[in-house]
Amino acid sequence: MKRKLVLVGASTGGPGHLKKLFRNLKIHNTSVVIAQHMSLMFIPSFVDQFGKECCVDVVRLEGKTELKDAIYICEKNSEITTCRPLSAKVCDLIKETTYNPNVDILFSSAVEACKFCDVMAILLTGIGDDGARGLNELYKAGANCIAESKESAIVYGMPKRAKEINPNLKSMSIYQIRAELERFINVF
Repeated sequence: MKRKLVLVGASTGGPGHLKKLFRNLKIHNTSVVIAQHMSLMFIPSFVDQFGKECCVDVVRLEGKTELKDAIYICEKNSEITTCRPLSAKVCDLIKETTYNPNVDILFSSAVEACKFCDVMAILLTGIGDDGARGLNELYKAGANCIAESKESAIVYGMPKRAKEINPNLKSMSIYQIRAELERFINVF
């Protein structure tokens, strides 16, 4: 059975939407990596609160980390490495980016992982266009890709740009995404 990898990018409105997606979600044979635009100083308290409210294992992604059945929150720009066992790491070189942690960097780094993992990538609410290009790259590599719909996005910037780049992307409300996520995790 292939390992499963779920990647999520979010910005404005993201913390509340992430809680709707992951509250009481049973995670097995799946690693979740989230790039939520947020100041580094707020990440530790966000990780603690998110774990308590969602009743799931939530870990800060620091350094190089072997990915287990848990939710990892990127502290800084992070990449999925293609080695086995599946792992992720904070970017070795400091890359100046407009958005931190950067969703495009995370998504683009996972293209190779599509060869040995089942990958789902979700781009949620947010200002700007971060994640749109990376989501399209993952789509081309065969990942299950979803852009949040205008109806449920707090700010329809990032998912809108993703749909402009690739009109074939699935567009779903936050509740439909939750149902799709549960199906993805539970299919053997």
